[in-house]
Amino acid sequence: MKNKQSNNNVTILTLGCSKNLVDSEELNGILTKNNIKVTQDLKKSDTVIINTCGFIKPAKEESIQLIMEAREMKNQGLLNKIIVMGCLSERYKDALEEQIPEVDRFFGLNDYNSIVKFLKNDELKYVLPSERLTFTPRHYAYLKISEGCNHTCSFCAIPHIRGRHISKSIESILEEAHYLVEKGVKEINLIAQDSTYYGVDLYGSRKITELLDKISNIKGLEWIRLHYAYPTGYPEELLDVINSKPNICKYVDIPLQHISDKMLKSMRRGISSGRIRKLIDTIRNKIDNVAFRTTFIVGYPNESEEDFNLLYDFIEEQKFERVGVFTYSHEEDTHAYKLEDNIPENVKVQRRNLLMELQQKISLNYNKSKIGKTLKVIIDGKNKGTYIGRTEHDSPDVDNNVIVFSEKPLRIGHFYDVHIEKAKEYDLIGRV
Repeated sequence: MKNKQSNNNVTILTLGCSKNLVDSEELNGILTKNNIKVTQDLKKSDTVIINTCGFIKPAKEESIQLIMEAREMKNQGLLNKIIVMGCLSERYKDALEEQIPEVDRFFGLNDYNSIVKFLKNDELKYVLPSERLTFTPRHYAYLKISEGCNHTCSFCAIPHIRGRHISKSIESILEEAHYLVEKGVKEINLIAQDSTYYGVDLYGSRKITELLDKISNIKGLEWIRLHYAYPTGYPEELLDVINSKPNICKYVDIPLQHISDKMLKSMRRGISSGRIRKLIDTIRNKIDNVAFRTTFIVGYPNESEEDFNLLYDFIEEQKFERVGVFTYSHEEDTHAYKLEDNIPENVKVQRRNLLMELQQKISLNYNKSKIGKTLKVIIDGKNKGTYIGRTEHDSPDVDNNVIVFSEKPLRIGHFYDVHIEKAKEYDLIGRV
């Protein structure tokens, strides 16, 4: 079928985590600076750029599905070019080129300039990292403080895909943070593969505490949230800064993955169950009104009923405010790949469901404890006459919402004091 008339418009579709989103935003800035129009309306585009995720099997399948849908659009004459980038492309470029020849070009990670050169033969105009154009609502943004990871967790292919840990300089991060705030951002979510390792490669020691302290001094920045801290080597002085600074969200995000010592050792987490419990106690003692977010993996090779029951009891005992549970994905290029993937898929799913049912009850009880209280809420949007917002304990897209009623119009991206009247498992309901 005849191709659509070329208009040189580009649409960027992003899959996976917020780190991928930042990559797409940096590409967006470079494309725009080079006079290539980026539109979110695929029907008005000549070219689609798919930023893929290749972390675990479901993410890979989602990426392949989207590429197949784009291929069908191209075959129907609705697209002229398909470009694939990101983790999946970095990991499986040769195989993808062979299996999906309809894709015009595959690029890996951080290959933005090559993408621009492929689309346009003119002289390339370079941009600063602080000049990326965000896809998030105007009032919040993600800020990547480092790339890659030095840990060798047995289940994780990220070091193979994204390489070793590389920190950005404190100066460049502060420059980017100032740029975002000047653009109207009021909430910055700091992200990395391991945020607590920040600075070791550049400065010889962990500098996340110093970085967070300096960012908190930026005028006009009302919320700062730190994501993806590794439990091993967590710097306790960081907790004092989080507790003392009013604009640092009282929110700790540490993926724990398991509590069975047998599983932790096989997973190569570098920490024992006893040290995990001690870290949790320290966090709760040092940060007032803290919300603890964590994730766990079930169905890892050789996870016994006893191992699973230890994890179930641990979650029931600790009553974490925010929990995500994933089933183990057997990934090549990982240390665990040599182990037999010997937990049946239906058992993995059953274990995940049991933990999420438990967490649902914990979350409901926690939310009920907020009834009658007045909380600071940022408004993210509006839906059918009500507003959708979040507290400082809720990161965008992954945590709870606050459903807000108001007799007067509220402004998106502004903060309001909301009186909580009702609670659901994952939602608070209140009124301004």
